Amino acid sequence: MPKKRSGGGLTTTQQAAKFLGVAALSGAVLAGIALPAAGALGLAAKGTVEGFDEIPSNLKTPPLSQRTTIQDRDGGTIATVYSRDRTVVPLKDISPYMQEAIIAIEDSRFYEHGAIDLKGILRAMNRNVQVGGAAQGASTLTQQYVKNVFVEEAGDDPEKVAEATQQTLGRKIRELKYAIQVEEELGKKKILENYLNITFFGQQAYGVEAASQRYFSKHAKDLKLEEAALLAGIVQSPSRYDPVNDIEEATKRRNIVLARMAAVKTISQAEADKAMETPIKLKVSRPKNGCITAVAGSGFFCDYVRKTILTDPAFGKTDEDRAKLWNLGGLTIRTTLDPRAQKAANEAATAKVNKDDKFAASVVQVRPGSGEILSMGQSRPYGLDQKQNETVLNLAVSNKMGGSTYGFQVGSTFKPFTAAAALEKGISPATTFTTDWKLTVPESSFRTCDGAPAGNQPWNLVNELKSEKGTWDMTSALGKSINTYFALLEQKAGLCETLTMAKKVGYERGDGKEILERPAATLGSVDSTPLSMASAYATFANRGTYCTPIAIESIKDPQGKKVPVPKTSCSRAMSEKTADTINQMLKGVVEDGTGTQAGLSDRDNAGKTGTTNGRKDAWFVGYTPNLSTAVWVGDDIGEKSSMFGVTIGGQYYAKVCGGCLPGPIWRIAMTGALDASETPGFNPVSVPRGKEKEEKEEKEEGDRDRNRDRGDEDREDRKPGGGDDDDGNRYPDIDLPDGLTGGPGGGGGRDRNGGQNGP
Repeated sequence: MPKKRSGGGLTTTQQAAKFLGVAALSGAVLAGIALPAAGALGLAAKGTVEGFDEIPSNLKTPPLSQRTTIQDRDGGTIATVYSRDRTVVPLKDISPYMQEAIIAIEDSRFYEHGAIDLKGILRAMNRNVQVGGAAQGASTLTQQYVKNVFVEEAGDDPEKVAEATQQTLGRKIRELKYAIQVEEELGKKKILENYLNITFFGQQAYGVEAASQRYFSKHAKDLKLEEAALLAGIVQSPSRYDPVNDIEEATKRRNIVLARMAAVKTISQAEADKAMETPIKLKVSRPKNGCITAVAGSGFFCDYVRKTILTDPAFGKTDEDRAKLWNLGGLTIRTTLDPRAQKAANEAATAKVNKDDKFAASVVQVRPGSGEILSMGQSRPYGLDQKQNETVLNLAVSNKMGGSTYGFQVGSTFKPFTAAAALEKGISPATTFTTDWKLTVPESSFRTCDGAPAGNQPWNLVNELKSEKGTWDMTSALGKSINTYFALLEQKAGLCETLTMAKKVGYERGDGKEILERPAATLGSVDSTPLSMASAYATFANRGTYCTPIAIESIKDPQGKKVPVPKTSCSRAMSEKTADTINQMLKGVVEDGTGTQAGLSDRDNAGKTGTTNGRKDAWFVGYTPNLSTAVWVGDDIGEKSSMFGVTIGGQYYAKVCGGCLPGPIWRIAMTGALDASETPGFNPVSVPRGKEKEEKEEKEEGDRDRNRDRGDEDREDRKPGGGDDDDGNRYPDIDLPDGLTGGPGGGGGRDRNGGQNGP
């Protein structure tokens, strides 16, 4: 045994002598390179002895890429994701047969030599001279372990992998240098444990635990002799000795391992013979990796969790830092997903819209007061097979988080934000406006937040029906979704105040850009997302306090240590009185307004329909005090199509509207997600109304001119397709310019670039 200096290490002279005596020789043999001894020694002396005591910490405890488990709020597994399928286990949880088999076939003198096996080197040299080439190597398990650490560190970077595996004397010398110190600092047992956890066993399995599960569907501690010998044999050439693809070649290799174990007296010859006669019995478990394997239709939610970790600064300052955390894995991520709500969202999204329809549906649910995202469901399944109508486009979220480029125009679901801004400014709900069914308002009468005119053009807008003319107060205008009323209310409350209120409740564009300060915003001309809308309406349910949406409850690293996660941030957007008033007014929408097909009969609930210009997007966003749900239906592929005269989910619609399709979907989602025993109510308030005579006349006129469930729906006296004449004009007796008309939420709005385009 070499002498040790104080502190336990070899002296510099001893280190150099030991290193120089074997490094160049073994390096040349293993690399198959014939170099003059003097040249090799010179290279070693110049480039490797300096800094010999310095060993990277990752060689002692390398961060190994492992599986990450994503769980729902109850701890049930949603999906497992990994860049490398690996589960690190201690040596005590690895079968003794496995330990003995890998030593016997890879380094039978492992416990007898140091980092370098001189006898092995001489044996390899002799063999290579006999055959005239590099037929046999002499790497110890320790050297192989060091090499694997560098390969692991290279990850999926082709250049780094090539550098870590290049057959050069320089690389071999570096491995030898570190192997010597790893031996002294870790010891044999720890090196063996690390080796068995880092090694690749083929079939995407890294480490013996993953390999045991992959080939035999059992834990590594339960491996039998013949099974352990099979796995040990794979290491030399995972593709050649793959038992899944070539059982005969794998059997031959297994028997070589068994023979070697008998030769080194690890097992008896009788044990080896019996094991050799035992046929290989695989019980293959196919690896399940990624959100594509998520259970219960939660693939979109799973992908949102992935995007959160890859984009939120809470998980790393740079994109590279966050990607490294995700790829390293080994995390246990407890999410906010509610299994009951997710089941309800899936059922709702597919109940009225088929996966192969031209149009798609998105359902997302948020818990008021906590910001917790409880579900994400879509009519199209999560996946990559377009022939099966699968998609990875998450229609509920922003482009940054995996959603569409811009999001979708929200139509009249924006109107409650205008109402809230007006109430906050002191405008009474009893405020009335009397208008014709169409209206022209100068854009210059609206001011942006910097005090400038909001435009210099006339803003032309119309209501859904020509009969919708008269006097309305705020409650009736919300219930019937009167465009002209909300144009005038926005003018009175202020454009800047309206948009500021929208931002306070979390309303965001799907592309992440600033909301354009245009008057048509009150009619929903700005694109947003179902998640943004569900979170915004949760503010009303939470009596005026907005909470940012979150999907992750907690994360633990491989050692069980908590990883900091972003928490919801709550802020007051409006007074409790304002929110309570909005709640009472939106109750009318589901009771006798445009959302009657959505209303729940067993509890307080409120909501708003929305249908955009040309009926390219249809919405229902609603809530109870303990759940907010947004439903969107529209064309999710290519150029958006109008929903006139279409069949969706096997049902024909002359024209799709917020109340007639998204509304019923919302009702299914809410009914399935809510506990029948929990029925909290809204805080009751008295909402002032307009003049009783005008209100009574308005109600009588509305009852005559609309169906009970109009909700921007068909009228009985209209032709199929909404009364359009042959050229598509819904008002055949009036010649209207392009972009002027629109359902509730429509009417001559501005598009995302500020151009003329009905919302």
